[in-house]
Amino acid sequence: MNFYTIGVYNRSEIDFFDKIIENKIDLFCDIRQRRGVRGAKYSFVNSKRLQAKLVELNINYIHIKELAPTKEIRELQKKADIENKELKRKREKLGELFSIEYKHRILNNYDFLSFFKHLRGLNAKRILFFCVEEKPDACHRSLVTDKLHQDYGYKTIHL
Repeated sequence: MNFYTIGVYNRSEIDFFDKIIENKIDLFCDIRQRRGVRGAKYSFVNSKRLQAKLVELNINYIHIKELAPTKEIRELQKKADIENKELKRKREKLGELFSIEYKHRILNNYDFLSFFKHLRGLNAKRILFFCVEEKPDACHRSLVTDKLHQDYGYKTIHL
């Protein structure tokens, strides 16, 4: 299995889907809590529209809400962004408190062995983790893939 990540900010719809197609992604894992983005610019990643496009591309879709940060954890990052005078869309990296709480509350409790079994059942070979932030280090998807690397030896390509 090969793992990938992608964000949507600062991407066009064409670029977003071209990256997915070029890398022959066969499973799209949406790890957002809320599967919508405000405004027309990124409406192509709103859940129903995104899933329809993935069906068209013959790419399986799953929503893994258990890997999404809770509202309380997201509030920690929001507070850090305010303190750093940084917009979510311009953020370079996650705050320390967010990372600590996400690892403690989410990653340490997620059943990765069942996840791998599920992937094998889907015959998934090229798995993509998706959230909105442009830079992987500014998003919880990097914490997920760091865990995959540290605990299971999987490397990740950030698209």
